[in-house]
Amino acid sequence: MPGLIKYGFVLFGVFALGSVYGAGCDRACLKTTLDQYLSAVLQHNPAAAPLSVGYRETENAMVRRPGGGLWKSAKELGKIQRKYFDAESGQAGYFGTLEEESGTDIVTVRLKVDDRKISEAEWYVSRKGDAGIGVSAGAQANAAFHDPDYLTAHPPAERVVPKSERLSRADMVAITNSYFDGLTAHDGTLIIAHPGCVRLENGFATTQRKGPNGEMTDCTSNGAMANIFAVTARRYPIVDEEAGVVLGLGLFERKPGVAMRRNLFSEWFVIEQGKIRAIYSAMMYPEQEAMAPNWPPFDGNWPVAPPPR
Repeated sequence: MPGLIKYGFVLFGVFALGSVYGAGCDRACLKTTLDQYLSAVLQHNPAAAPLSVGYRETENAMVRRPGGGLWKSAKELGKIQRKYFDAESGQAGYFGTLEEESGTDIVTVRLKVDDRKISEAEWYVSRKGDAGIGVSAGAQANAAFHDPDYLTAHPPAERVVPKSERLSRADMVAITNSYFDGLTAHDGTLIIAHPGCVRLENGFATTQRKGPNGEMTDCTSNGAMANIFAVTARRYPIVDEEAGVVLGLGLFERKPGVAMRRNLFSEWFVIEQGKIRAIYSAMMYPEQEAMAPNWPPFDGNWPVAPPPR
């Protein structure tokens, strides 16, 4: 009997130890992991981050080896730093500014954490002078919007939503998805948003401007939808119920044969009282031949469009 008792304690210890190491990554764990990762990038040292053996990273849909891309060029985090966490999906995100030798970037990075190691990193980076949408796109024709100074003056609010006011994950995703449904249908009435909702594209305010009839535009205004044919490859990897924020990823498609670039985007949706209050994006216009967004499940990746006629 004593031997059985001793064996039982040993077995219990093994199971207890296994449960600790196999445990999921809670909010505190995700924050620590994100901080470690960002610090490692700034140190230009992948060994300083808890990367998994199968770690995969993209920068604007291009696959990068650990130590390449921003691992070489990033200098420091900028003035705007927002961090979001989703313990249920095991993912963490950073939105804000990042300094390189070339200037101030506006970035999103999404991390996936499995067994307390980082298995995925997905970067969206906006740099001054990045390619624009193409012909007939007005101010965006030759260069994408990029305004880190405006973002610094009008950053996402930092808040903790009271538990009594938090929405379900399903409702937060549905509210976010209503925005993309509205853009695809060219019908702003489909969007579940507060009147006057704001949207910053790479820091540039695309709302709160006078419309064709003198009205002030917001995130439901139809004018911004004119160049969008469909919103495809939609994903919602981070739902931060505590902050009231959802990360939406996807691709703005153009009509076949139209000489405009697609738009690969990350957009952070601030949801208050069951409606969209603000949208903050980091996005870019990939080349026609680029495989975007280049993330599994690959059934969300759409074929390269035929060249414009």
